[in-house]
Amino acid sequence: MNSRKFYSIHAIKLPATVSRRVVRKHLNADTLLALVRKDFQMVPDSRAGNAKISLDDALMSALAMFQLKDPSLLDFDKRRYEEPENLHTVFGITTIPCDSQMRTILDPLALSFFRAAFLTVFRQVQRGKDFEKMAYYDGHYLLSGDGTGYYSSRKVASPYCLVKKLKNGEALYYQQIYAASFVCPGCKVVIPTFPEVITQQDGTNKNDCERNAAKRYFEAFRLEHPHLKVIVVEDGLSSNGPHIRDLQRLNLRFILGAKPGDHVSLFAQLNQAAAEGKTTDIEFLDQDDKHKAHFFRFMNQVPLNKSNPDLLVNVLEYWQIDKDEKITKFSWVTDIPITKENVFQLMQAGRARWKIENETFNTLKNQGYNLGHNYGLGKKNLSAVFTILMMLAFLIDQVQQLSCWLFQEALQKAESKRYLWENIRGFFHNYRVDSMETILRAIAHGFERRELSEVCRT
Repeated sequence: MNSRKFYSIHAIKLPATVSRRVVRKHLNADTLLALVRKDFQMVPDSRAGNAKISLDDALMSALAMFQLKDPSLLDFDKRRYEEPENLHTVFGITTIPCDSQMRTILDPLALSFFRAAFLTVFRQVQRGKDFEKMAYYDGHYLLSGDGTGYYSSRKVASPYCLVKKLKNGEALYYQQIYAASFVCPGCKVVIPTFPEVITQQDGTNKNDCERNAAKRYFEAFRLEHPHLKVIVVEDGLSSNGPHIRDLQRLNLRFILGAKPGDHVSLFAQLNQAAAEGKTTDIEFLDQDDKHKAHFFRFMNQVPLNKSNPDLLVNVLEYWQIDKDEKITKFSWVTDIPITKENVFQLMQAGRARWKIENETFNTLKNQGYNLGHNYGLGKKNLSAVFTILMMLAFLIDQVQQLSCWLFQEALQKAESKRYLWENIRGFFHNYRVDSMETILRAIAHGFERRELSEVCRT
């Protein structure tokens, strides 16, 4: 029995006007966690019927690890002894698996089983009308996608690892995902979607690649969101004929990076048209910073390349000139007709592609989620399962940041996400709590502390 002295959060010190304020019924952490647990209970369990730990308990334990931002399975495993009551009450876990049990249970699971949980959380933010805040252009939402790694090793591999030969002759074993998030210029919140894993496919000897994963991702995305108005924003690797035709077939608009070195024919046509005065050129000073200038050049209906002469795209070049005369240049192709009225908006949409790097991958790697840490490779899908559950925890946090006033106030009080996670872990470790709402209220507005034994007597 743990001998630490525990306290119970007995009362929250709040002004009368705030103490009566309730969190939104469908968009708070406790509701979202309960809904995700229901989805986990629907995941098929192929184990023997007498298994001591239910599959949903194992899944919720792994999700709790990422909600609490534990850096390893061993750190989470300590909670089985030190904080079991809080895992029961906050996450609804009945029997908490140890680290080896969790790995064994989760490794064989098919990744598609987790799609339902992502959709459930996404439907909640749609239901609350908060997703509408992120609509950007003509009712369309920007979906920024890219690939990133989540596992690499020169020594430990599984049959599902990709393999790269290094210059020194050694083999590097690695795994990656193609992930996409809904983004909006000027909005710090991103809404991640279910990712597509880039791993060695069954029955093949050839490495999987980002292009194939992106094709699988968008096929599945359109099945789940058949009517959502979307503009896909991606980097220069995506502006190729087969990918653009796939997007067109799926009724997905696009703004894709296009580098002159990769599209010699396209930019030769644009430069020739500019020399003949057939492009539209616009230059103006920034409204907020008169030392910054914007220059645009665009042309509509240009063949993508010589291999795809019938595939016509609209091409946009943009230069940003700062006060020190530093010039930053970008260029894109899009299926949206470019005009003088929308060119600035399209440029901002194209530059929002970086939010998949900065607000998604960078956050997951450097702000407590520990993407890239090895929680366990497994023999089949373990590392991918952990990565997907990590992204599900990230989705729940982002939805709260967009829609839950209590989470927003707790984050403001903590001043950074890292300090917020530290505060949550601190309350989880030192107090008996009945919900995540209780923890967030205590962080945001303070609380009164009474020893647990005293609370029991009263």
